[in-house]
Amino acid sequence: MCMSSKPRLFFVGVGNMGNPMAANLIKAGYPTTVFDVSQDKANNLIALGAQWAESLAAGAKNADVLMCSLPGPKQVREVMLGDQGLIAHVNAGATIIDTSTSAVDLVKELTQLTQAKGVDFLEAPVTNAVDFAVLGRLSIFVGGKQACFDKYKPLFEVIGEKIFFVGEPGNGATIKLLTNLLWFVSAATIGEGLMLGAKAGIPLETVWEAIKSSAGNSWVAQHDVPSIFAGHYDPSFSLALCVKDLTLINEVAQSQGYDLKMGGLAKSLFEEAMQTYGAEAGELHVVRLLEERVGLLLRPPLGQVI
Repeated sequence: MCMSSKPRLFFVGVGNMGNPMAANLIKAGYPTTVFDVSQDKANNLIALGAQWAESLAAGAKNADVLMCSLPGPKQVREVMLGDQGLIAHVNAGATIIDTSTSAVDLVKELTQLTQAKGVDFLEAPVTNAVDFAVLGRLSIFVGGKQACFDKYKPLFEVIGEKIFFVGEPGNGATIKLLTNLLWFVSAATIGEGLMLGAKAGIPLETVWEAIKSSAGNSWVAQHDVPSIFAGHYDPSFSLALCVKDLTLINEVAQSQGYDLKMGGLAKSLFEEAMQTYGAEAGELHVVRLLEERVGLLLRPPLGQVI
């Protein structure tokens, strides 16, 4: 079912993560058609040479590979299923690659539905931030048929730096969700570490450098602390997406017969932040909760009293 190199792509969802992925594929010479609920998001891609599809059906009919980058399972289901969905209009012999953070059960369902139509399905959730997407340095967790993964590995290498074949459909979603669990717990605790140093009178830049050189180092420590210091709390990833993923994470554990203590606590903290600052506020507003509770903004050199 897998097609030749440089297949015709139809890329659905060109927001924060999808846009730079699509841009890199266009620059690499893949003939690409794009679709999004907001055409304005595709203007830069059209300038790079992409074609615009007026509908999912229009884009699907000539595509060898259909790629999606969507906010979550709800949107994936809407795009894939129904009379106007991709599965209804994709050609037999094509391949669908979904880079969204999705639900394990939905991945398995879509695999069965596409297989019945003679279409391959690869789940390929991506991780790392928007700036890594721009650089083509994402990590990608691919589940599905080994042969199809091997055929499209060159495509994945355009958008990713570390590509993992993880086996059965659903494994990619599980790995993506467990890595997000570690991310969100770290995001919820990094502010507490910084606050301990600030309240002790230690310059915040010194605290940060010490954390990065210690056993307490993390992606969040390396990548996200400047956003806290600047006070914009990473607007590239919303609290709504955090809560969505944490809900999926806890559902996976419950389906396996146990509860996540830290996962449940993190979900409660992010839900509180979302209720306080709004669904579209940046993910690091979970740190802003702590700042307001303590009365000190984490701004170098020593913090700023609220």
